[in-house]
Amino acid sequence: MRFAFLITALFLASLNLRPVITSVSPLLGTIQEALGMSGSSASLLTSLPVLCMGFFAPAAVKLGNRWGIERAIAYCLLLIGLATAARYFVTSEWLMLVTAFLAGIGIAIIVPLLSGFIKGNFANPSAIVGVYSMAMVLGAALGSAFSVPLQNAFSHSWQASVASWSVLAFLALCFWWRPVRKNPKSPEAAVPSTLPKSGNSSLKLPLSNKRSWMLTCFFGLMAFIFYSLTAWLAPMVQAMGYGKQTAGMILTLFTAVQMPVSLVIPILVSRFQRRMLWLIGCSTMELIGLILLQLPVTPWLTCVFLGIGAGGLFPMALMLPIDETSNTEEASALSAMTQSGGYIFAALGPFFVGYIHDYAGSFPPALIGMSILVAIMILIQFKIGNKKPKLVQSD
Repeated sequence: MRFAFLITALFLASLNLRPVITSVSPLLGTIQEALGMSGSSASLLTSLPVLCMGFFAPAAVKLGNRWGIERAIAYCLLLIGLATAARYFVTSEWLMLVTAFLAGIGIAIIVPLLSGFIKGNFANPSAIVGVYSMAMVLGAALGSAFSVPLQNAFSHSWQASVASWSVLAFLALCFWWRPVRKNPKSPEAAVPSTLPKSGNSSLKLPLSNKRSWMLTCFFGLMAFIFYSLTAWLAPMVQAMGYGKQTAGMILTLFTAVQMPVSLVIPILVSRFQRRMLWLIGCSTMELIGLILLQLPVTPWLTCVFLGIGAGGLFPMALMLPIDETSNTEEASALSAMTQSGGYIFAALGPFFVGYIHDYAGSFPPALIGMSILVAIMILIQFKIGNKKPKLVQSD
């Protein structure tokens, strides 16, 4: 029962980490027209939460030590729920961006803490990452698939559509509030329930460790491509002559393909090892997809390659800090570092594509740049590959 409860809580929390972003993409044109946003400004609806994930991820370590993992996650779920629900009242560009900012803070703190939560509560954390990543992908798929149908169901109100995803956060709170209520209120007493003492209560980010920076670069490049595609794949398909509904379905297929891949890849890597082959294989699939987007090929096929690549790379990026650390605190610290630097860089992705599109008047120049970045990511993967240190030092 305890295992089932923990898995359900993990699944529901992870489900909330993407809809606030992906639910906007199919409605991006409608939102731009309603609020008078340019392409560059509209890209901030994706870039701003990702940027928050970068700047606020280091706070996860301090908040986890102060409140305990469960309490910190519960507070952040509440923040995500309230920020998402506030979109129902949006009538201006700045208010829409504020909701993206607040939700991004909540997501930024939750993600590293979930890595520590997995490390400290499950005997085989690498396999559990598959459940974690699949739930994130499922949340992304639900956001992109049902945004347009929900808009139609709510009398063509895009505000009601994007605000309705707050229900997921309040549902997750029903599970996370239970362990929060059991934890003592004092910070000192809350730590042992989720962060076993390791002799270093003031663990810091491993900024002096070169390998940590390599992992951060990989995470940044992976997330740069992922969020660029999440924000602009639907508009790219529309630029090919397809309708909004079809573009939304293709974006949904892109995320749907990631679900089984993100679940299976961590299990395969855990069982067969040889991490470098899995990393390079998934990157190659993503590179093929980016090249196909520049050719007269049906986007239905293209998004399958992109989905396999993105679906495999993301859970492996989440696995690396867990695999290369020895306890809960170190896993949270290394996750916070890789995601902080990685997401700050990744936040430039949607803005990069939007800016290049505004300047060039088309998407192929941006796609060429993204292809070059994937090639650089493959070179980094040769470095991080199969090398698996027993412990990444934190000082």
